[in-house]
Formats: sequence, C-alpha cells, structure tokens
Amino acid sequence: MQDPLPLVQDIVLVGGGHAHALVLRMWAMDPLPGIRLTVINPAPAAPYTGMLPGLIAGHYRQDEIMIDLVRLARFAGARVILDCATGLDPAAKRIHLAQRPPLRYDLASIDIGIGSGLPDIAGFSAHATAAKPLGDYARRWESFLATAPQAPRITIIGAGIGGVELALASAHRLRATGRDPQVTLLDLAPEALPNIGPRARATLLDRLARDGIRLLTGTTATAIGATDITLSDGTTLPSDFTLSTAGTRPQTWLAETGLALHDGFLAVTEALQTSDPAIFAAGDCAHLTHAPRPKAGVYAVRAAPVLLHNLRAAATGRPLQPFHPQRDYLKLVSLGRREAVADKFGLRSGGAWLWRLKDRIDRKFMAKFEDYPAMPRPLPSPAPTGLAEALGTKPLCGGCGAKVGPAALSQALGTLTRPARPDVIAGAGDDAAILCHGQGLQVITTDHLRATCADPRLMSRITAIHALGDIWAMGAAPQAALAQITLPRLSPALQSDMLAEIMEEAAAIFRAEGADIVGGHTTMGAELTIGFTLTGLTDRAITKAGARAGDALILTKPLGSGTIMAADMALARPPEGLLGDHVAAAYASMSRPQGNAARLLARHATAMTDVTGFGLAGHLLEMLEASGCAATLDLSALPLLPGAEALARMGIASSIAPANRAAVDWRLTAPATPRAALLFDPQTAGPLLAAIPADQAEKTLAALHATGEPATIIGHVTAGPPHLTAR
Repeated sequence: MQDPLPLVQDIVLVGGGHAHALVLRMWAMDPLPGIRLTVINPAPAAPYTGMLPGLIAGHYRQDEIMIDLVRLARFAGARVILDCATGLDPAAKRIHLAQRPPLRYDLASIDIGIGSGLPDIAGFSAHATAAKPLGDYARRWESFLATAPQAPRITIIGAGIGGVELALASAHRLRATGRDPQVTLLDLAPEALPNIGPRARATLLDRLARDGIRLLTGTTATAIGATDITLSDGTTLPSDFTLSTAGTRPQTWLAETGLALHDGFLAVTEALQTSDPAIFAAGDCAHLTHAPRPKAGVYAVRAAPVLLHNLRAAATGRPLQPFHPQRDYLKLVSLGRREAVADKFGLRSGGAWLWRLKDRIDRKFMAKFEDYPAMPRPLPSPAPTGLAEALGTKPLCGGCGAKVGPAALSQALGTLTRPARPDVIAGAGDDAAILCHGQGLQVITTDHLRATCADPRLMSRITAIHALGDIWAMGAAPQAALAQITLPRLSPALQSDMLAEIMEEAAAIFRAEGADIVGGHTTMGAELTIGFTLTGLTDRAITKAGARAGDALILTKPLGSGTIMAADMALARPPEGLLGDHVAAAYASMSRPQGNAARLLARHATAMTDVTGFGLAGHLLEMLEASGCAATLDLSALPLLPGAEALARMGIASSIAPANRAAVDWRLTAPATPRAALLFDPQTAGPLLAAIPADQAEKTLAALHATGEPATIIGHVTAGPPHLTAR
C-alpha cells in the first residue's frame, strides 16, 4: 500500500454556514491531497435557514433542519473544532478561539453568518431573543413552549419578510397547542414588507390580519423587561417572549481583523477574496463589492462551488474563478400553516401547493447531508484466504476500541513469569505495576491511543486523561510522564505545530495533577498515535483485589463512548437526533479529568479499577476474579451517554465489542437488550469503578456529587464465585 502523502497546508473554514457545509461535502467527493482541512463552529450542527419558520410552526423536528457538521466533517476527512472564533491575525496567520490557543492556517474562509440582536436596547440581552444565530433561537423557543401561559404575548421587532414569517409561524404553533396567543409586530419604518412585490405584500398583510397579529409601524422598542417592553412613544406593551429579526449585525470581532469592511461586513472581490488574498468569505457575513445583494441564504448556496474552486486554486497556484450572483431569486414565504406565497420577477401567487414546493426544495437541500456515498475498500484479486474476514465489515475503531481483544492479550500475558526482583511487588495484571519506593510505593503504567478524530489537541487531552486513569485507579498521585508520539507525515511547519499542540495540552493536564512530562520519543507513521508512560506515588496501592460482599459499586462517568465513536467512524444516522450532538457529548465526557473523583473514592475503596477497552463487564469481572466475589448490576441505573442506547439498538458496536463479550459471556447473566450490550462497550478515558463499603457508599456518593462528579451506584458485590448478574 502506498504511504499517505504528507500534509503540507492548512485550509481552515471558520463557521458552519451553508457555503462551508457544501464545500465540505464537495471536498469529500474530491479531496486535494496534502491539505489538512479544518472547520470551526461553536456547535456540532448548523441550522438550515429555509426551514426555520417550519420548525417554529411545528412542521419539522429540530434535527430535521440541522446540518450535522461533525458527521459531515468525518465524511470530508476534515478536523472539526467545536469552538467560537473570536479574532483573526492575518500577519501571523492565526485564528483566535474562545476556549483554546490560536490555530494556524495557510488559507482561511469565513462563513459565520450574522446576528439579529439589538444590544443597544436596554434589557435586550437579559430578556429578549435574537432570531440569528438560529440555533439559540430554536432552543429558546422550544423552552418557552414548555412553560408558556394560556394567553402568551409575543412581540417581534422587525416587520420584514423574516419577521412576518416568524409571527405567523409562532401564532400557528401556539394555537396548535391549545393556547390563545397575542402576537405583535413592530417596525421603525412607516410600512412593513418594503422589499417584496405589492401582491405578495397584500397577501401577507391580509394573513396577518386574519390571524389576529397586530402590526405597529413607525415605532420600536427602547427598553425590554422580563414581561413587557417600552416603545419609542413611551407606551408599554406586555410581552412574554420578545424576538428581534431587525438587527442585521456583523460579528464584532471582524472589525479588529484589519480586513476591509463594508458596514461591518467583510468586503470581498468577485473571487470571494477579502483584502487579504489568503482569506475568503461567503454567506451573510460577506459583502459582494462587485454585485451587492441582500442577505439571503440562496447566495451562499450558489457561491459554494466557486468558493471550493478558489480555495483549491489558491492552494495550488491556479487561476481563480469569479462569482456572479443571480439578480433575483424565488422567494417562498411560509404562512404559518402549510401554505406559502411566492414572489419572483413580478409573479405573485400563493397557496398550499407552494408550501409543498417549498418543502420539496428544502428537503432536497437537506438530503445532501443525510446519506453519504460509501467509500470503497477494494481487495486485491486474487485475495489471500482469510483477508476479507480479517478486514471485517466495519472501520477499525480508534481509542480503546482499537485494543487487542482480551483473550489474545490474556494468552500473551500468560507467558510472563512473576516478578523476580524483591522491589517489584506486582507486575502485569493490575492497572499499574507496583514498585517499592523509599518508605512508600511507586506505580507505573503505559497507555496509548490510535486517534479517533483529526484534532491532535483534543486527542492529546483525552489520551493524557486515559493514561492517568491507571494511576488514579491505584489511589496514587501522578508523578512523571514520558510521551510516545507517532505523527502522520507532515511538512516541517505542520509537524512542529502538531507536536506543540499535543505537548501543550498534555502538559496542562499532567501539571494540573502535580505531574510533569520529563521526556519521551517521537516518530513518523501512517496515522496519529499518542501514548504516555506514567508513574505515581502512594502509601497504599488500591488494587482490583479486596472487594467484599455488600460493597456498593460506584461508577464515575457514563458509558457508551465506544459505540458512539464506532457510529462516528461509520457515518451512522440515528433515527432521531443528530450523531454530532452525541459525538460532542462523548468527547466532553472523555475530556473530563477524574483526579478529584479518584481522591474521594480512595478514602474508602476496597478495590478500584478504570473502565477502558474491555468494557464494564470485562473490567468488573477482573475485579471480582481478583477478590473472589460475584456482583449484581442494576441495568436501569447504568449512566449512559446521550444516544448510546439508541445506537446500540441499531446494531452499532465497536470493533472490539464481540471479543469483549466472548471473553466474559460464560461468567455473565444478562438480558439480550441494547442497554446490556453496552456492558461490553470499550471506553476511552472511561469511568473509575470502585467497590465502597456499604456504610460509606451514600456518603461517598454525596461527596462526589457535591464537587460536580456525575457518579452513580450501579450495583453491589455479592458472595459467591466470580460471576456478574445484570438485571
């Protein structure tokens, strides 16, 4: 097999807008070798603007209008960073982020949309909602629906097309829930809907009147409270939910980039380049200097192929293409219920058939991000016997899902003899080896992970926490770390940058636990792999042996990361909800250090381990084998990551899960359910599992909860030969 080509340039897409989403999809179909593609977005999904009124009206579920950027980035082979851009330094070619150090780029593109907030109005930030960004508005609206009074008062500031659509949608949704809404539209202009033809305008104004929506022009809000707003003429208007569609505002940090702006928006040429030729922009955040157009998603969609071509051309030194936006486009304005009105080139009509047309257009766009074509994995012909079976039908998992199965590992370790040195108290078999160290004990362990994602900083954090799990499980304080890092083939600049990211993040994790990186080894290979060898100090090593009948079993984190990572690798689509949300939650859980939890558990633990590659069943049975006990688990008490059980119900499992099940099946009694299947799920940076005496269990659990640890009692140790019963 040919070695992968080195990565030599970074192209960074700032924002997950429509243009960037389409660029990612098209890139996946024809990637440019040698480029590391990155997308930065605060959330794992981005809303499709065209379906927002339908969501507000209740015609769509929220996941139906969201583009799953995490899943899309996996398909495109891109790195996804869930963070918010806060600045850009063209001279240093660095993008500043809210929650992590700056990110390098060779070429960048910005598609961050706009805001519709009115922060200059007193009380807006505390008591009102902006229609853009759309994701926050959608969440706040669903929350309001759950608690809205019988006669809710809704005020919408801005009586343009968007404001009218959302007023009609809000009224329809509230009436569908049995409420009697009072909706008011405000606009500072003397008349509403100035940018639409007279017939369509007449249709919309008539629908507002028929739906009892009050329209106030020549006025706006000057102050907003929790239950009312003050108008510019001094009158007070009751309002339970105040929304702004009027404030088309660029993001403020653009003004600090030094790039040329037009009314705060990025001024771009016909090639979609900003005043810095290494930075492109598209969508609502950009102003087309050669062909000014109103802010509309249709222009971002049409710009995407040109943006993709020009990014590739800029990376390879080829000529750029111009973007020529159309002069007009079909405006389909929804009317709350399943009806719409059309406006284009002077043609005006309306009705239910136009809603069906709009729905068909919107769903066709979203279908681009639903089912992605499978990438072929061709076998040689003729293929050696057994090659297809060894390759399997699923992608090889990363993280702890890539471990060798427990049976093969046990067989290999069985050839080792017991430690011969008197200062080696315990060798292979526990979470860490135990060595004599002065008047106390030293523990030592090593672990490494094959990358589950393309973000080296995130993988470094997770790997450091994962490796520390063995030290924490022994009740030890981390002491020192050695790094073992395999980098993919990179240019010298990218190599230095990636290594710095890995070491910075790992050093921060270890330093927070009182340990230092004291050395290590690096090499180049086919893919990113990060590992650490760690030592720790303790006066009392907590092993897997020592659990007693009656002890409570406390688990410190939810399970399911292996299944979610397998679904991510397979580009799976859950029946409801978004895979990207589940992946983001899993990474957040894996990124959570457990030093505090370990110290609280170590006060009373009779036995402790961390749940990693062999799953909860495998690691718990190791504890029971060492302690000579059995255990019962309450399956309903198992904490699970969002989406894990639904994905297991779909038959998704990590590549090591069958081997994990086979290794313990004969010592396990459990129902054949998706929840029980997660007992065999490999965990990366997984939870600690501790046996705590019954009289200390509730106190220990309360102490964990008091410090924010999401721990749970999942079962109890019982008398008898090593066996696990899950009910």
